[in-house]
Amino acid sequence: MADANADREQQLLQKIHNLSDLELAALLCLIAREHCLISTLPDSVDELADELRLIARKTFNLSAAIVSCHAHTTLDDFATALLISPPSAPPLLGSNNNNNRNSNSSSYNTNNNNDKDTRSASPYRPPGLHDPSASHFLQLPGQTPAPAASGTVRSNGGGGGGGSIPPMSLYSSRPSYSSTQPQIANIIFAKNLDRAPKAVQIQALELLRTRRIFTRTSVQPAPKQFAFIALVGAASGGQGRVTRHLNDFFYIAHWHDPDEDGFPNLEEEETEWAATTSDGDHVYDDDDNDKASIDSGSSVVKKTPAVGSGSFSGFSPSSLSSSSLQQQQKQKQKQKQGQQSQPSHLSPLLQPSSTTRSGQDDTYYYEEAITAPPPPPLLTEIDIAHLAQLAQHVRVDVDVSRYRMNIIAFLRMHRAVDVGGVSPAATKHFDQLMRSLAPLHGLDYVTPSLVALAAKKIYLHRIIMVAAPERERSMQWGSELAAVEALLDGLGPEDVIDEVLGMVAVPY
Repeated sequence: MADANADREQQLLQKIHNLSDLELAALLCLIAREHCLISTLPDSVDELADELRLIARKTFNLSAAIVSCHAHTTLDDFATALLISPPSAPPLLGSNNNNNRNSNSSSYNTNNNNDKDTRSASPYRPPGLHDPSASHFLQLPGQTPAPAASGTVRSNGGGGGGGSIPPMSLYSSRPSYSSTQPQIANIIFAKNLDRAPKAVQIQALELLRTRRIFTRTSVQPAPKQFAFIALVGAASGGQGRVTRHLNDFFYIAHWHDPDEDGFPNLEEEETEWAATTSDGDHVYDDDDNDKASIDSGSSVVKKTPAVGSGSFSGFSPSSLSSSSLQQQQKQKQKQKQGQQSQPSHLSPLLQPSSTTRSGQDDTYYYEEAITAPPPPPLLTEIDIAHLAQLAQHVRVDVDVSRYRMNIIAFLRMHRAVDVGGVSPAATKHFDQLMRSLAPLHGLDYVTPSLVALAAKKIYLHRIIMVAAPERERSMQWGSELAAVEALLDGLGPEDVIDEVLGMVAVPY
């Protein structure tokens, strides 16, 4: 049993070590149930949002919503953009409801919008069918499993080691088919949040504090697994800022260099699409949408009415003969005039058919592509809960704790740092982050290198540089203005952090 647990731990660490920096930033937020700010070049904000949307779907299997902010964004616009449609219940196979068939063209786009806002089911099995011994993630080695209906909510404070283990229900995002009301997505990507009016940014802060948002007609609670990620365009990581109080509430900050780091998931999607369109069977002009619909008949369910019966039978896609396909093609070519062609940039399999059905048709097509089940996420909710449990049991030596406090003191006393940047909230997040980093490296204790890494992520967006050389501290004791100007010229938060880490003695 111990060997099996060790193998699973090693597999989890291997998956974590293969993550990109963006995936690690999102993972740390989900572990600590906090939020972050990611900055990049202004021209790359849109690509960054698409990359993170793919990460939410592929890596964590969580729903995502992208909010585009600008100077004229209203509170209603912001609140509405957070909401997504809940997942619909699976259709009943064999149902011959005409309303369902006639509404397939509209529901088709919704069902295939998984990239943006469809939440999949929780990986948990129903109660009574789950064996706690089947997964080492449900309990730490040497611990007895907690009752399923009990548990204490983990505090977001920085105490860490003395906190209680969060119940698994905190990390569940199982969709409810009984609810038809829109709901807040698991991960919110707020593009250009720094350009939004101050009232909108305060509304975002209220959402992060209370985990709910008020609309004109209702109160929308955030899901139990929730992260808010602000995407800001800036020349460097230290220049990406939002409103002061909202800025201090963000857990960590990360700078993404589009030239050095790129967008691997987005590039992979483009490569797959290019490979699909390069295949002769899937290349169509704008005027060949009907041909694309027919040629993709192998991926469309065909239900043939049984003789003397109103029900449908026969679900094999291969039952479409070539002659029937040619006949259908001729009929569709006649009906193509006057119909608007679908956008050419969409994959043929993702384009809804423009075919109209008549009551005399003896063949019905459900316009829902039959696709393979989505691959399991790279990191499940149980993995994230397990990492959060491990972070609660990380040990911090007194010398390492002293090292952390020295870094905080040196940052506050740095001549280029103004008042307010090194806040108490940052100190709490500092302790929380260094504990969360330890399990990602397979450790149950904090090392000085993890402290230095945490400092770079905690204070990158928080350090406030002196506005003018005249406000530098040494000017009070007779320093020359020209010398101070030369000293502060080109100095940014990244440089300040590096200087402090170089001055503070590292424990051995």
